[in-house]
Amino acid sequence: MAKQAAKTIMMVRPKHFGFDIESAVSNPFQNEDGADDKIGIQRLALAEFDNAIVSLRSAGLSVIVIEDSDKPIKPNAIFPNNWVSFHDEFAIVYPMMAANRRAERREEVFIELAKYDFKFEKIVDLSISERDNKFLESTGSIIFDYPNKLAYASRSERTDPEILEEICKKLGFESFVFDAYDPSGLAIYHTNVLMCLTKDFCVICLESIPFDQRTGIIKSLEKTAHEVIPISMSQMYAFAGNMFEVENAEGESVLVMSNTAFNSLDEDQAMKLEKYSKLVSVPIPTIEKYGGGSIRCMMCRVN
Repeated sequence: MAKQAAKTIMMVRPKHFGFDIESAVSNPFQNEDGADDKIGIQRLALAEFDNAIVSLRSAGLSVIVIEDSDKPIKPNAIFPNNWVSFHDEFAIVYPMMAANRRAERREEVFIELAKYDFKFEKIVDLSISERDNKFLESTGSIIFDYPNKLAYASRSERTDPEILEEICKKLGFESFVFDAYDPSGLAIYHTNVLMCLTKDFCVICLESIPFDQRTGIIKSLEKTAHEVIPISMSQMYAFAGNMFEVENAEGESVLVMSNTAFNSLDEDQAMKLEKYSKLVSVPIPTIEKYGGGSIRCMMCRVN
């Protein structure tokens, strides 16, 4: 049975990180204040990225770092989990909503991974769906429950249920599609900002899910023996839903989150998480502010 926790993760060291007006249209987590200081933002983001790598490796995690290419400029290259996912012998390449993000899909990434003996015999390219304005942004849009062969996804402009069904057929998974909204009534852009699924528990912003759909998702999680750990809407905006479970060299569960997310937790929530996992938090305020994503968005599961 496939493990839920990632054993190896890939991260992309950015060349031109910054506020991206094109992706901000559907991502209210991004903040434009001070965005004109492009050089300063890139410098801070790079320092945060490098410090995060040190922290993750110090926690015994296996991290492969891929260098971003200099051209074309890709302000969101730091978030590779939006364009690719890896599944044993094959990889899936996804259709992305923002046209300027499509350059993040690089063959060099697969070449670099092959140097670490990760060779994918087949690449399933679904990017043709962009012609029909249909998008699905990998594990930003999809929360995979690998042992139970389930795929959770909240509908949005970036998450098309039809493409999800196509992927589930290829993987032998069942889809679980639901709705989730921010306080203004807009669909939350990515599922992985409101939901983190590990082997034993699920951190989820139930407040964002319509009341008539909450029971169904809670029942599904309880059926697979996951403890449901709710977070508030304000905690979701502090990226408390954007955590990720990784297995360390000793085979232990490590839950990675940002300092922002960790500081938003109350004592009871932290105790519940620590019951199952070692907690590792990293400071990435610049990346969160201008990128509108947190540490989980930066980590792409390789195996």
